[in-house]
Amino acid sequence: DCINLILNKMASTKEIKRRIKSVRNTKKITKAMELVAASKMKRAVSATLSSRPYSGYSWEILQSLSQMINAGVAHPLLETREVKNVLVVLITSNRGLCGAYNSQSIKKAIELIKTDTAKGREISFITVGRKGDAAMRRLGQNIVASFTEVPDMVNLQDILPIATLAIDMFKNKTVDRVVVVYTDFFSALSQKPRVRVLLPVSKRDIEKTLETGRFEESKGMHTPEDAKEMKEKGSTDYTFEPGYEILMPLLIEKLSRAQIYHMLLESIASEQSSRMVAMKNASEAAGEMIDDLTLVFNKARQSSITQEISEISAGMASVS
Repeated sequence: DCINLILNKMASTKEIKRRIKSVRNTKKITKAMELVAASKMKRAVSATLSSRPYSGYSWEILQSLSQMINAGVAHPLLETREVKNVLVVLITSNRGLCGAYNSQSIKKAIELIKTDTAKGREISFITVGRKGDAAMRRLGQNIVASFTEVPDMVNLQDILPIATLAIDMFKNKTVDRVVVVYTDFFSALSQKPRVRVLLPVSKRDIEKTLETGRFEESKGMHTPEDAKEMKEKGSTDYTFEPGYEILMPLLIEKLSRAQIYHMLLESIASEQSSRMVAMKNASEAAGEMIDDLTLVFNKARQSSITQEISEISAGMASVS
């Protein structure tokens, strides 16, 4: 019986040692993923911050151009019509292990589905990223196209198929509204899912974007005073050369593509920062678990040694 008890104690300490080794290996993996995500985040944030001035002033130009509707000047991308069909561009990641990044965007998309379905609207999706694509397929949504090969360091050429498809569907009146669900990057610890109406280019939506502090000082771009100034500048009269009919279609489509590009950059920066924080938390949790298991192992080993000494002492006493 004593031999079996000792063997059981040894098995217990061996199991604890095996678990400690397993957790240490996991910690190495999460630490490596944290460092990789930090490196990617640095590049993604740099690209995002660089694109914000262009994105902000393109919104200003779109606001001015949208005012031409009042003057009787129309363009297909400025046309507001009864909304019966909605196209949602859902931006998520291809991989998990990035905290609540994907779940928050998917939740926003589900809220959008419920709201528009209640109003009798048909909804279709363009998904960017495998996670959003899988979620929408599970819900039985109509997916027009799925883009899963978008690189981490995205450029304008990479988003052309996405933008062209969305713009063409609106121009051809296949859909009456194009909405983008993406994640806005504020800091490494703060990312917020957003829903933005991309098409039709609406004066009201643009002004709302400017008024609600989209260009906040915390984002390193514009202060609320700048936003107010941008809104006031919206009344600028532009002179078109060689002419409105030639330049306007190209200009509006280019600025719309730029908005999609900027929203994708924001989402990528948010993804990498979320992954870095998630892996950092996982590494810290693994370290705490290793400390707890080491303490349990030492206690088990000490208990085993104490019991063996007691048994030896008892045996010697019985012999004498």
